[in-house]
Amino acid sequence: MQSTKQSTWRVARKLAFRQIQRSSIWMNILTVAIMVLTFLNLVLITGILTGLTEGIFKDNRSQYTGDVFISALTGKEIIENSYAIQATLNSHPEVKSYTSRYVKQATAEANYQTRWDFDTQENSVSLELVGIDPATETKVTKLANSVTVGDYLREGESGYILLGADNLAEYTEFSDSFEPLKNITPGTRVKVSFSSGSAAENAVSGPHGGGDNGSGVDRSGVSTEFIVKGIVESKVGQVAKRAYITTDDWNHFVGGAVDGANEFAISLVSDSDAQVVVSELQAYGLDRYAKIETAEEAIPSVLDDLSKTFGLLGNAAGGVAVVVSAITVFVVIYINALTRRKQIGILKGIGIKGEAIKRAYIMQSLFYAIVGSLIGYILIFFIFIPHFNANPIDFPVSDGILAATFWGTTLRALVLVSVTAIAGYIPAWLIVRQNTLDSILGR
Repeated sequence: MQSTKQSTWRVARKLAFRQIQRSSIWMNILTVAIMVLTFLNLVLITGILTGLTEGIFKDNRSQYTGDVFISALTGKEIIENSYAIQATLNSHPEVKSYTSRYVKQATAEANYQTRWDFDTQENSVSLELVGIDPATETKVTKLANSVTVGDYLREGESGYILLGADNLAEYTEFSDSFEPLKNITPGTRVKVSFSSGSAAENAVSGPHGGGDNGSGVDRSGVSTEFIVKGIVESKVGQVAKRAYITTDDWNHFVGGAVDGANEFAISLVSDSDAQVVVSELQAYGLDRYAKIETAEEAIPSVLDDLSKTFGLLGNAAGGVAVVVSAITVFVVIYINALTRRKQIGILKGIGIKGEAIKRAYIMQSLFYAIVGSLIGYILIFFIFIPHFNANPIDFPVSDGILAATFWGTTLRALVLVSVTAIAGYIPAWLIVRQNTLDSILGR
Protein backbone atom coordinates (compact mmCIF):
# COMPACT_ATOMS: atom_id res chain seq x y z
CA MET A 1 0.00 0.00 0.00
CA GLN A 2 2.80 2.35 0.96
CA SER A 3 4.65 1.42 -2.23
CA THR A 4 1.57 2.22 -4.31
CA LYS A 5 1.27 5.69 -2.76
CA GLN A 6 4.95 6.38 -3.34
CA SER A 7 4.58 5.21 -6.93
CA THR A 8 1.61 7.54 -7.45
CA TRP A 9 3.53 10.53 -6.13
CA ARG A 10 6.59 9.59 -8.17
CA VAL A 11 4.55 9.41 -11.37
CA ALA A 12 2.83 12.68 -10.48
CA ARG A 13 6.17 14.45 -10.03
CA LYS A 14 7.43 13.23 -13.41
CA LEU A 15 4.22 14.29 -15.14
CA ALA A 16 4.28 17.72 -13.46
CA PHE A 17 7.90 18.26 -14.49
CA ARG A 18 7.13 17.36 -18.10
CA GLN A 19 4.06 19.63 -18.14
CA ILE A 20 6.05 22.61 -16.91
CA GLN A 21 8.96 21.79 -19.22
CA ARG A 22 6.72 21.52 -22.28
CA SER A 23 4.65 24.60 -21.47
CA SER A 24 5.45 27.84 -23.25
CA ILE A 25 8.21 29.66 -21.40
CA TRP A 26 6.24 32.87 -21.73
CA MET A 27 3.19 31.22 -20.21
CA ASN A 28 5.30 30.03 -17.27
CA ILE A 29 6.83 33.50 -16.82
CA LEU A 30 3.40 35.15 -17.01
CA THR A 31 1.88 32.77 -14.44
CA VAL A 32 4.80 33.20 -12.04
CA ALA A 33 4.60 36.98 -12.51
CA ILE A 34 0.93 36.88 -11.56
CA MET A 35 1.85 34.94 -8.41
CA VAL A 36 4.56 37.51 -7.57
CA LEU A 37 2.19 40.44 -8.03
CA THR A 38 -0.49 38.69 -5.98
CA PHE A 39 2.00 38.00 -3.20
CA LEU A 40 3.17 41.62 -3.22
CA ASN A 41 -0.44 42.77 -3.19
CA LEU A 42 -1.09 40.61 -0.14
CA VAL A 43 1.89 42.02 1.76
CA LEU A 44 2.44 45.55 0.44
CA ILE A 45 -1.05 47.00 0.79
CA THR A 46 -1.48 45.76 4.35
CA GLY A 47 2.15 46.61 5.16
CA ILE A 48 1.92 50.18 3.88
CA LEU A 49 -1.42 50.86 5.57
CA THR A 50 -0.16 49.39 8.83
CA GLY A 51 3.17 51.18 8.32
CA LEU A 52 1.30 54.49 8.19
CA THR A 53 0.06 54.04 11.76
CA GLU A 54 3.37 52.50 12.88
CA GLY A 55 5.04 55.63 11.54
CA ILE A 56 2.68 57.69 13.72
CA PHE A 57 3.56 55.55 16.75
CA LYS A 58 7.29 55.82 16.01
CA ASP A 59 7.20 59.60 15.54
CA ASN A 60 5.07 60.05 18.64
CA ARG A 61 7.56 58.05 20.75
CA SER A 62 10.67 59.74 19.37
CA GLN A 63 9.33 63.31 19.34
CA TYR A 64 6.82 63.52 22.17
CA THR A 65 6.37 60.73 24.74
CA GLY A 66 9.78 59.07 24.86
CA ASP A 67 9.87 55.38 25.81
CA VAL A 68 7.90 56.05 29.01
CA PHE A 69 5.45 58.91 29.47
CA ILE A 70 4.29 60.35 32.80
CA SER A 71 1.33 62.73 32.89
CA ALA A 72 -1.13 64.15 35.38
CA LEU A 73 -3.85 61.93 36.76
CA THR A 74 -7.35 62.30 35.34
CA GLY A 75 -8.98 65.32 36.92
CA LYS A 76 -5.62 66.80 37.98
CA GLU A 77 -3.87 69.65 36.21
CA ILE A 78 -0.38 68.92 37.52
CA ILE A 79 1.74 66.01 38.68
CA GLU A 80 1.84 66.30 42.44
CA ASN A 81 5.05 65.44 44.26
CA SER A 82 7.05 65.96 41.07
CA TYR A 83 10.29 66.19 43.05
CA ALA A 84 9.89 62.59 44.22
CA ILE A 85 9.41 61.46 40.63
CA GLN A 86 12.49 63.39 39.50
CA ALA A 87 14.57 61.90 42.31
CA THR A 88 13.47 58.39 41.33
CA LEU A 89 14.22 58.98 37.65
CA ASN A 90 17.66 60.41 38.49
CA SER A 91 18.61 57.21 40.33
CA HIS A 92 16.91 54.61 38.11
CA PRO A 93 19.53 52.56 36.21
CA GLU A 94 17.30 52.05 33.16
CA VAL A 95 16.61 55.77 32.64
CA LYS A 96 18.98 57.28 30.11
CA SER A 97 17.54 60.80 30.23
CA TYR A 98 14.25 62.55 30.82
CA THR A 99 12.65 65.93 30.32
CA SER A 100 10.04 67.63 32.48
CA ARG A 101 7.47 69.96 30.92
CA TYR A 102 5.24 72.65 32.38
CA VAL A 103 2.08 73.19 30.37
CA LYS A 104 -0.71 75.79 30.46
CA GLN A 105 -3.39 76.84 28.03
CA ALA A 106 -2.54 80.24 26.61
CA THR A 107 -3.35 82.68 23.82
CA ALA A 108 -0.79 84.11 21.39
CA GLU A 109 -1.56 87.34 19.55
CA ALA A 110 0.40 88.57 16.55
CA ASN A 111 -1.01 91.96 15.56
CA TYR A 112 -1.31 93.53 19.00
CA GLN A 113 1.18 96.28 18.07
CA THR A 114 -0.84 97.45 15.07
CA ARG A 115 -4.40 96.83 16.31
CA TRP A 116 -5.39 100.29 17.51
CA ASP A 117 -9.17 99.91 17.59
CA PHE A 118 -11.87 97.31 18.00
CA ASP A 119 -12.67 97.36 14.25
CA THR A 120 -9.39 95.58 13.52
CA GLN A 121 -9.78 91.85 13.94
CA GLU A 122 -7.53 90.27 16.54
CA ASN A 123 -5.00 87.86 15.03
CA SER A 124 -4.65 85.36 17.86
CA VAL A 125 -4.70 81.63 18.43
CA SER A 126 -5.25 79.40 21.43
CA LEU A 127 -2.38 77.01 22.13
CA GLU A 128 -0.53 75.15 24.85
CA LEU A 129 2.43 77.07 26.23
CA VAL A 130 5.18 74.71 27.40
CA GLY A 131 8.11 75.49 29.65
CA ILE A 132 11.11 73.26 28.88
CA ASP A 133 14.79 72.86 29.59
CA PRO A 134 16.16 73.18 26.03
CA ALA A 135 19.10 70.81 26.58
CA THR A 136 17.21 67.93 28.22
CA GLU A 137 14.22 68.29 25.89
CA THR A 138 16.27 67.91 22.75
CA LYS A 139 18.23 65.06 24.34
CA VAL A 140 15.00 63.06 24.71
CA THR A 141 12.85 64.21 21.77
CA LYS A 142 15.35 65.90 19.41
CA LEU A 143 13.15 68.99 19.44
CA ALA A 144 16.01 71.07 18.06
CA ASN A 145 15.88 68.98 14.87
CA SER A 146 12.22 69.95 14.40
CA VAL A 147 13.08 73.66 14.27
CA THR A 148 13.11 74.09 10.50
CA VAL A 149 13.06 77.90 10.41
CA GLY A 150 15.06 80.07 12.79
CA ASP A 151 17.00 78.75 15.77
CA TYR A 152 16.41 76.59 18.81
CA LEU A 153 16.15 77.96 22.35
CA ARG A 154 19.35 78.34 24.33
CA GLU A 155 19.86 78.07 28.07
CA GLY A 156 20.37 81.49 29.63
CA GLU A 157 18.48 83.39 26.92
CA SER A 158 15.29 85.16 27.85
CA GLY A 159 12.30 86.54 25.99
CA TYR A 160 12.26 84.02 23.13
CA ILE A 161 9.58 81.56 22.05
CA LEU A 162 9.27 78.67 19.59
CA LEU A 163 5.94 78.42 17.78
CA GLY A 164 4.52 75.17 16.45
CA ALA A 165 3.86 75.29 12.71
CA ASP A 166 0.23 74.21 13.12
CA ASN A 167 -0.48 77.60 14.69
CA LEU A 168 0.78 79.53 11.66
CA ALA A 169 -1.09 80.29 8.44
CA GLU A 170 2.02 79.79 6.30
CA TYR A 171 2.40 76.17 7.43
CA THR A 172 -0.88 74.66 8.57
CA GLU A 173 -3.30 72.89 6.25
CA PHE A 174 -6.18 73.08 8.72
CA SER A 175 -6.83 76.81 8.65
CA ASP A 176 -10.52 76.23 7.87
CA SER A 177 -11.12 74.91 11.40
CA PHE A 178 -9.48 77.88 13.19
CA GLU A 179 -7.81 81.20 12.43
CA PRO A 180 -4.00 80.74 12.60
CA LEU A 181 -1.45 83.45 13.17
CA LYS A 182 -0.40 85.32 10.05
CA ASN A 183 2.87 86.88 8.91
CA ILE A 184 4.98 85.17 11.56
CA THR A 185 8.72 84.80 10.98
CA PRO A 186 11.72 84.56 13.33
CA GLY A 187 12.11 87.99 14.91
CA THR A 188 8.37 88.70 15.01
CA ARG A 189 7.01 89.72 18.39
CA VAL A 190 3.95 88.00 19.83
CA LYS A 191 1.98 88.64 23.00
CA VAL A 192 1.27 85.56 25.06
CA SER A 193 -1.46 85.50 27.70
CA PHE A 194 -2.72 82.74 29.94
CA SER A 195 -6.28 81.90 29.01
CA SER A 196 -8.88 83.15 31.46
CA GLY A 197 -9.05 80.85 34.45
CA SER A 198 -6.33 78.52 33.22
CA ALA A 199 -3.74 79.74 35.67
CA ALA A 200 -6.01 79.09 38.59
CA GLU A 201 -6.95 75.67 37.25
CA ASN A 202 -3.36 74.81 36.42
CA ALA A 203 -1.87 76.34 39.53
CA VAL A 204 1.26 74.55 40.59
CA SER A 205 1.19 73.10 44.07
CA GLY A 206 3.82 74.29 46.51
CA PRO A 207 5.79 72.08 48.89
CA HIS A 208 2.94 72.09 51.38
CA GLY A 209 0.20 71.31 48.90
CA GLY A 210 -0.86 74.92 48.39
CA GLY A 211 -3.15 75.72 45.49
CA ASP A 212 -1.04 78.43 43.87
CA ASN A 213 2.26 78.65 42.04
CA GLY A 214 4.30 79.85 44.96
CA SER A 215 3.32 83.50 44.66
CA GLY A 216 -0.28 83.06 45.69
CA VAL A 217 -1.29 85.13 42.65
CA ASP A 218 -3.74 84.08 39.97
CA ARG A 219 -1.95 84.83 36.69
CA SER A 220 -5.08 84.66 34.51
CA GLY A 221 -4.94 87.30 31.78
CA VAL A 222 -1.31 88.28 32.51
CA SER A 223 0.52 88.92 29.24
CA THR A 224 4.16 88.80 28.25
CA GLU A 225 5.85 89.74 25.01
CA PHE A 226 8.10 87.18 23.35
CA ILE A 227 10.27 87.23 20.24
CA VAL A 228 9.74 84.29 17.90
CA LYS A 229 13.06 82.52 17.62
CA GLY A 230 12.07 79.49 15.55
CA ILE A 231 9.27 77.49 13.96
CA VAL A 232 8.71 73.87 15.04
CA GLU A 233 7.51 71.59 12.24
CA SER A 234 6.45 68.06 13.12
CA LYS A 235 3.93 65.49 11.94
CA VAL A 236 3.13 64.82 15.59
CA GLY A 237 0.18 67.09 16.23
CA GLN A 238 0.92 67.49 19.93
CA VAL A 239 4.36 68.87 19.08
CA ALA A 240 3.37 71.14 16.19
CA LYS A 241 0.42 72.73 18.01
CA ARG A 242 2.40 73.95 21.02
CA ALA A 243 4.62 76.92 21.83
CA TYR A 244 7.84 76.58 23.83
CA ILE A 245 9.74 78.82 26.22
CA THR A 246 12.57 78.11 28.67
CA THR A 247 11.76 77.10 32.24
CA ASP A 248 13.44 80.32 33.46
CA ASP A 249 11.02 82.40 31.41
CA TRP A 250 8.22 80.11 32.56
CA ASN A 251 9.03 80.82 36.21
CA HIS A 252 8.96 84.57 35.55
CA PHE A 253 5.74 84.24 33.61
CA VAL A 254 3.83 82.31 36.28
CA GLY A 255 5.19 84.55 39.02
CA GLY A 256 7.28 82.13 41.05
CA ALA A 257 9.42 79.00 41.03
CA VAL A 258 7.68 75.97 39.62
CA ASP A 259 7.29 72.81 41.66
CA GLY A 260 4.77 70.59 39.90
CA ALA A 261 5.39 69.50 36.31
CA ASN A 262 2.67 68.46 33.87
CA GLU A 263 4.59 65.87 31.85
CA PHE A 264 7.72 63.74 31.93
CA ALA A 265 9.07 62.16 28.74
CA ILE A 266 11.63 59.47 29.52
CA SER A 267 14.25 57.90 27.28
CA LEU A 268 15.52 54.49 28.38
CA VAL A 269 18.89 52.86 27.85
CA SER A 270 19.18 50.45 24.93
CA ASP A 271 17.36 47.11 25.22
CA SER A 272 15.37 48.25 28.25
CA ASP A 273 11.83 46.94 28.55
CA ALA A 274 9.53 49.94 28.92
CA GLN A 275 6.77 47.87 30.48
CA VAL A 276 9.16 46.61 33.18
CA VAL A 277 10.24 50.18 33.97
CA VAL A 278 6.61 51.30 34.18
CA SER A 279 5.84 48.44 36.58
CA GLU A 280 8.84 49.38 38.74
CA LEU A 281 7.81 53.03 38.93
CA GLN A 282 4.29 51.97 39.87
CA ALA A 283 5.69 49.63 42.52
CA TYR A 284 7.44 52.64 44.06
CA GLY A 285 4.00 54.16 44.57
CA LEU A 286 4.47 56.95 42.03
CA ASP A 287 1.20 56.04 40.31
CA ARG A 288 -0.54 57.74 43.26
CA TYR A 289 0.64 61.07 41.85
CA ALA A 290 0.73 60.51 38.09
CA LYS A 291 -0.32 58.34 35.20
CA ILE A 292 2.67 56.22 34.09
CA GLU A 293 2.50 54.64 30.63
CA THR A 294 4.65 53.14 27.92
CA ALA A 295 4.81 55.01 24.62
CA GLU A 296 2.31 52.55 23.12
CA GLU A 297 -0.14 53.01 26.00
CA ALA A 298 0.14 56.79 25.75
CA ILE A 299 -0.95 56.74 22.11
CA PRO A 300 -4.57 57.92 21.72
CA SER A 301 -6.97 55.00 21.32
CA VAL A 302 -8.22 56.44 18.03
CA LEU A 303 -4.81 55.68 16.48
CA ASP A 304 -4.99 52.07 17.66
CA ASP A 305 -8.47 51.79 16.10
CA LEU A 306 -7.10 53.36 12.93
CA SER A 307 -4.33 50.76 12.80
CA LYS A 308 -6.84 47.91 13.10
CA THR A 309 -9.04 49.49 10.42
CA PHE A 310 -6.15 49.82 8.00
CA GLY A 311 -5.19 46.21 8.71
CA LEU A 312 -8.71 45.05 7.83
CA LEU A 313 -8.69 47.14 4.64
CA GLY A 314 -5.33 45.68 3.64
CA ASN A 315 -6.54 42.12 4.29
CA ALA A 316 -9.69 42.79 2.27
CA ALA A 317 -7.65 44.10 -0.67
CA GLY A 318 -5.30 41.12 -0.36
CA GLY A 319 -8.27 38.75 -0.30
CA VAL A 320 -9.48 40.16 -3.60
CA ALA A 321 -5.99 39.64 -5.04
CA VAL A 322 -5.98 35.99 -3.89
CA VAL A 323 -9.34 35.37 -5.58
CA VAL A 324 -8.06 36.95 -8.80
CA SER A 325 -4.91 34.82 -8.74
CA ALA A 326 -6.96 31.67 -8.01
CA ILE A 327 -9.17 32.36 -11.01
CA THR A 328 -6.09 32.98 -13.15
CA VAL A 329 -4.48 29.69 -12.10
CA PHE A 330 -7.78 27.88 -12.62
CA VAL A 331 -8.03 29.20 -16.18
CA VAL A 332 -4.38 28.43 -16.96
CA ILE A 333 -4.59 24.87 -15.63
CA TYR A 334 -8.01 24.25 -17.18
CA ILE A 335 -6.88 25.36 -20.63
CA ASN A 336 -3.68 23.37 -20.22
CA ALA A 337 -5.62 20.23 -19.24
CA LEU A 338 -8.30 20.79 -21.88
CA THR A 339 -5.76 21.06 -24.70
CA ARG A 340 -4.11 17.87 -23.43
CA ARG A 341 -7.31 15.97 -22.89
CA LYS A 342 -6.31 13.43 -25.53
CA GLN A 343 -2.93 12.86 -23.85
CA ILE A 344 -4.67 12.53 -20.50
CA GLY A 345 -6.98 9.88 -22.01
CA ILE A 346 -4.00 7.99 -23.41
CA LEU A 347 -2.19 8.15 -20.03
CA LYS A 348 -5.27 6.69 -18.36
CA GLY A 349 -5.53 4.09 -21.13
CA ILE A 350 -1.98 2.80 -20.54
CA GLY A 351 -2.59 2.42 -16.83
CA ILE A 352 -1.63 5.80 -15.30
CA LYS A 353 -4.03 6.40 -12.44
CA GLY A 354 -6.25 9.48 -12.54
CA GLU A 355 -5.09 10.39 -9.04
CA ALA A 356 -1.49 10.71 -10.27
CA ILE A 357 -2.63 13.00 -13.10
CA LYS A 358 -4.59 15.22 -10.71
CA ARG A 359 -1.64 15.41 -8.35
CA ALA A 360 0.57 16.39 -11.27
CA TYR A 361 -1.59 19.44 -11.96
CA ILE A 362 -1.63 20.32 -8.26
CA MET A 363 2.18 20.17 -8.28
CA GLN A 364 2.25 22.39 -11.35
CA SER A 365 0.06 24.94 -9.53
CA LEU A 366 2.25 24.72 -6.43
CA PHE A 367 5.32 25.31 -8.57
CA TYR A 368 3.92 28.63 -9.79
CA ALA A 369 2.80 29.68 -6.30
CA ILE A 370 6.02 28.71 -4.51
CA VAL A 371 8.34 30.26 -7.09
CA GLY A 372 6.22 33.43 -7.10
CA SER A 373 6.23 33.56 -3.28
CA LEU A 374 10.01 33.07 -3.07
CA ILE A 375 10.58 35.91 -5.51
CA GLY A 376 8.13 37.98 -3.47
CA TYR A 377 10.07 37.24 -0.26
CA ILE A 378 13.28 38.47 -1.90
CA LEU A 379 11.60 41.65 -3.12
CA ILE A 380 9.93 42.37 0.23
CA PHE A 381 12.79 41.73 2.65
CA PHE A 382 15.80 42.66 0.53
CA ILE A 383 14.48 45.52 -1.59
CA PHE A 384 11.23 47.11 -0.41
CA ILE A 385 11.70 47.10 3.39
CA PRO A 386 15.29 48.51 3.25
CA HIS A 387 14.12 51.08 0.70
CA PHE A 388 11.15 52.30 2.77
CA ASN A 389 13.25 52.35 5.96
CA ALA A 390 15.78 54.58 4.24
CA ASN A 391 13.15 56.60 2.34
CA PRO A 392 9.88 56.69 4.35
CA ILE A 393 6.69 57.52 2.51
CA ASP A 394 5.88 61.18 3.09
CA PHE A 395 2.32 60.95 4.41
CA PRO A 396 0.81 64.16 5.82
CA VAL A 397 0.45 62.57 9.28
CA SER A 398 3.61 60.46 9.50
CA ASP A 399 6.67 59.08 7.75
CA GLY A 400 5.22 55.78 6.60
CA ILE A 401 7.24 52.58 6.48
CA LEU A 402 6.54 49.06 5.21
CA ALA A 403 5.37 47.04 8.20
CA ALA A 404 5.95 43.38 7.28
CA THR A 405 7.09 40.61 9.60
CA PHE A 406 8.52 37.26 8.55
CA TRP A 407 5.75 35.22 10.17
CA GLY A 408 2.98 37.48 8.94
CA THR A 409 4.38 37.29 5.42
CA THR A 410 4.75 33.50 5.70
CA LEU A 411 1.10 33.18 6.72
CA ARG A 412 0.03 35.12 3.63
CA ALA A 413 2.31 32.95 1.48
CA LEU A 414 0.67 29.80 2.88
CA VAL A 415 -2.77 31.21 2.09
CA LEU A 416 -1.68 31.95 -1.48
CA VAL A 417 -0.14 28.48 -1.95
CA SER A 418 -3.19 26.71 -0.51
CA VAL A 419 -5.68 28.62 -2.63
CA THR A 420 -3.53 28.07 -5.72
CA ALA A 421 -3.35 24.31 -5.05
CA ILE A 422 -7.14 24.14 -4.87
CA ALA A 423 -7.44 26.23 -8.02
CA GLY A 424 -5.12 23.75 -9.80
CA TYR A 425 -6.94 20.66 -8.54
CA ILE A 426 -10.46 21.58 -9.66
CA PRO A 427 -9.84 21.82 -13.46
CA ALA A 428 -7.68 18.67 -13.38
CA TRP A 429 -10.48 16.81 -11.59
CA LEU A 430 -13.02 18.01 -14.17
CA ILE A 431 -10.92 16.72 -17.09
CA VAL A 432 -9.69 13.47 -15.51
CA ARG A 433 -13.18 12.36 -14.47
CA GLN A 434 -14.28 12.22 -18.13
CA ASN A 435 -14.57 8.89 -19.90
CA THR A 436 -11.19 7.63 -21.09
CA LEU A 437 -12.37 6.69 -24.57
CA ASP A 438 -14.18 10.03 -25.04
CA SER A 439 -11.02 11.85 -24.02
CA ILE A 440 -8.89 9.91 -26.54
CA LEU A 441 -11.40 10.44 -29.35
CA GLY A 442 -11.93 14.08 -28.42
CA ARG A 443 -15.66 13.66 -27.83
